Amino acid sequence: MTDLLDKAFSTARTLPAHAQDEIARMVLALVGSDPAVYQFTPEEEAELTESEAAMARGDFASDEEVDAIWAKYGA
Repeated sequence: MTDLLDKAFSTARTLPAHAQDEIARMVLALVGSDPAVYQFTPEEEAELTESEAAMARGDFASDEEVDAIWAKYGA
């Protein structure tokens, strides 16, 4: 193990368990041992499924709808 990686793991050990788990997931994904870095909630999974279905139908926002969103948020 390199000094830098050892320092990173030593620092990570001081973090709360949930933060350590997130770091572990990222490291495992980087080395190819765990492809799931983020776990969707059931609600997020349903939203993703609906978004993919809308995309398959060609159901996209019009230019006017996009412009309205940009205007609403000051862009």
